Amino acid sequence: MTALRVLNSIFTITEFELRKLRHDYSQVFMRVIQPALWLLIFGEVFAKIRVLPNADANYLQFLTPGVLAQSVVFVAIFYGLMLVWERDMGLLHKLLSTPTPRYSIVVGKAFSAGVRSLFQAIVVLILALLIHVDLNITPLTVLGVLAIIVVSGMCFSSLSILLASLLRTRERMMGIGQAITMPLFFASSAIYPISVMPDWLKVLAQINPLSYIVDAMRALLVTGQFASLPMDLAAIVAATVIITTLASVSFSRIIS
Repeated sequence: MTALRVLNSIFTITEFELRKLRHDYSQVFMRVIQPALWLLIFGEVFAKIRVLPNADANYLQFLTPGVLAQSVVFVAIFYGLMLVWERDMGLLHKLLSTPTPRYSIVVGKAFSAGVRSLFQAIVVLILALLIHVDLNITPLTVLGVLAIIVVSGMCFSSLSILLASLLRTRERMMGIGQAITMPLFFASSAIYPISVMPDWLKVLAQINPLSYIVDAMRALLVTGQFASLPMDLAAIVAATVIITTLASVSFSRIIS
């Protein structure tokens, strides 16, 4: 199959997935409730406490990229649950009966999850501006953040698809989604600097893709310090490629 046909297959799957969102915009606003609570309650309270030693940014500035990243995880990590539901309804078998390569299905669904994450992230950004969080908003920084969000959504939705191919039931997927979402969030630099963590947590944070996602968005939106940005981007892309490849290889297990 030529590269053009592969791309066409990927974008066809993506368009099909996004069509579901077009018929139900309410899920975008329902899923923004949790990030809003983090900013409006947790962020406002902790902004009054000195939790950032020797930092130029206030806590709401520091927290906003973390909440953006968390909103991406919240959308993407349950994507495998939808895949299990499609299998149980027979929709996945129909899709697999087409000549579309299975890796195109995985990449297309992962890409659609990344695009879905954009809508929620934009709402979170607007909310942050409404409560007067001082962010570095320029066309380049916004485009950079949106690109990171799409790739991050692909990363965590691919992880969810991989887990769905291994667990294969909705009950297990609900359990594992809830079990890994918050640990990923807390074992990252989303809500506190890695420097203040205990040593064992620092190790987990340094291998957690979410830490690199948060640091990259924080560099663009808050600090303007880009020295570590290339490493952050390389880590995000590498994690996405590895996890998407594993999900593609394991995908056939979901219907076995």
